[in-house]
Amino acid sequence: MRPTDGLFSLSIEGAKRIVESTPSARCFVTVKDDVSKFVIDGGDAFAVHIVKADDEIRAKDEVIVLDSNRRVLAVGRAVLSGAEMRAFKRGVAVKVRRGSLDES
Repeated sequence: MRPTDGLFSLSIEGAKRIVESTPSARCFVTVKDDVSKFVIDGGDAFAVHIVKADDEIRAKDEVIVLDSNRRVLAVGRAVLSGAEMRAFKRGVAVKVRRGSLDES
């Protein structure tokens, strides 16, 4: 639980459980496979690399970053809404808090 706003932060393990149990959720962001290594290492996901993002994502929402095979790459906080992530071609879309390499 985050002390600043009382909301929960996702861990990589929690994200994997959500992905395994839910075919679609409003917190999934899919990036291009060629940047997956960068995101796994904890790098931010930029708007130009977003392939798919749910319409219900709003800025500051907790999101799960996936590759095209639905493998969890990272968890973080959305900087843009889902529609903005798909429309914009520059800027950070997801501020990654933890890449999956951190918990391996």
